[in-house]
Amino acid sequence: MVMEPISVDKAVDIAKRKGLKPGRVKGTDGIQFTKGRNSRLEIIDWDEFKTTLSKRRLQVFESGGWMKIMKKH
Repeated sequence: MVMEPISVDKAVDIAKRKGLKPGRVKGTDGIQFTKGRNSRLEIIDWDEFKTTLSKRRLQVFESGGWMKIMKKH
């Protein structure tokens, strides 16, 4: 499977369809998608998620419905 970069808007659409929310690892600036059941993560809003992606030079990649956040190429 090849991971292809996707827009943040497309990632948000996919996440919402899958019941995922933007989350941050408590005490860090690490972000990921979550269903909100992990006590190590705090739910953040989509604007903060987008800002963190930009600030940390990260991008969402997707393949076959799987999404992963990685450094931009």
